[in-house]
Amino acid sequence: MTITQPDLSVFETVESEVRSYCRGWPTVFDRAQGSRLTDEDGHTYLDFFSGAGSLNYGHNNPVLKRALIDYIERDGITHGLDMSTTAKRAFLESFQNIILRPRDLPYKVMFPGPTGANSVEAALKLARKVKGRESIVSFTNAFHGMSLGALAVTGNSMKRAGAGIPLVHGTPMPFDNYLDGQTPDFLWFERLLEDQGSGLNKPAAVIVETVQGEGGINVARADWLRALAALCERQDMLLIVDDIQMGCGRTGAFFSFEEAGIVPDIVTVSKSISGYGLPLALTLFKPELDIWEPGEHNGTFRGNNPAFVTAAAALDTYWADGQMEKQTLSRGELVEGHLKAIVAEHPGAFAEYRGRGLVWGLECTDKDLANKIAKRAFELGLLIETSGPQSEVVKLLPALTTTPEELDEGLRVLARAVRDCA
Repeated sequence: MTITQPDLSVFETVESEVRSYCRGWPTVFDRAQGSRLTDEDGHTYLDFFSGAGSLNYGHNNPVLKRALIDYIERDGITHGLDMSTTAKRAFLESFQNIILRPRDLPYKVMFPGPTGANSVEAALKLARKVKGRESIVSFTNAFHGMSLGALAVTGNSMKRAGAGIPLVHGTPMPFDNYLDGQTPDFLWFERLLEDQGSGLNKPAAVIVETVQGEGGINVARADWLRALAALCERQDMLLIVDDIQMGCGRTGAFFSFEEAGIVPDIVTVSKSISGYGLPLALTLFKPELDIWEPGEHNGTFRGNNPAFVTAAAALDTYWADGQMEKQTLSRGELVEGHLKAIVAEHPGAFAEYRGRGLVWGLECTDKDLANKIAKRAFELGLLIETSGPQSEVVKLLPALTTTPEELDEGLRVLARAVRDCA
């Protein structure tokens, strides 16, 4: 692929230095459809990034786009705060009938604001309100958002430092396999809880990702998640599952915790819940936890009605018949096979590959290799990002609607990028 130098001057002179993704992909994107983006010079890229997990059904999904255009053309409500609207009713009915009832999940639905961080903030606030305690336990290498409450339960030191003030009332514990299996699960955590001299304030809740995306595609075992749920119940702590990136079918089932057979007290959902990349977030919680006073937590943009429209269309189209989960797991096996071959071809270059469904990571032994691979992949027409505390993991996040042929194509490009860099 021949890449001409795009005009990036306005971005470099006007936009803040905080921008990040555009530095790894120095082009100006113009159009997108399905699993492909096209820049303004006509170069096409296969997308294994999916808006950081916000585009599980691909770019400009035709079914969702049609529903959105029809809604806009009939002058449907766009901005509704928390007013009752036909679009919100349709979404709530679909979510209840297609997602919650078949899984016997009794959750109340709260619209806390448009982003995942809004959902996390609401979850933390509610847990503290219910239990009357301040402390929250999180896990090593966790990522829960960039607002202050969410940062307090996030592990990455660079992101935490950006707060500019002390981040308090959060305590980290070892994530699954953080200690390489040398210590029994939760031995340290439970000892601290039971020892009156430990210095650990009784937590209101524990917040966990079943697969740590930003943390490096660290996959928690189902047994570990079940043991965590049991510990929370024994110790009178609420269990919050952050399903912002791994929910909406990313790991196979609609909720990533389904495989473990647990029912969290609170679940945070965002990214692909709108289906179209439109901002939307939910905080789900058991009915007995719904002790909010009216208006006690609010936000101007929590009623994004176009997002309700596309969200309902996504549920009706992809989740009513149970086929999406099977398809994702099948395509995940295809990805796993390619990654196994890449690791075998380059002994010593990778510590391991790991993932579930359609989220996978290649951990590089040379911490700089992942960024080199991602850069070379871009030059070859493939968008991938890195994750992990030192950006040492090549992260694959293709859309759930990516075809087997597109997956094969992208994984072959990845294999070439590895050969060129390893």
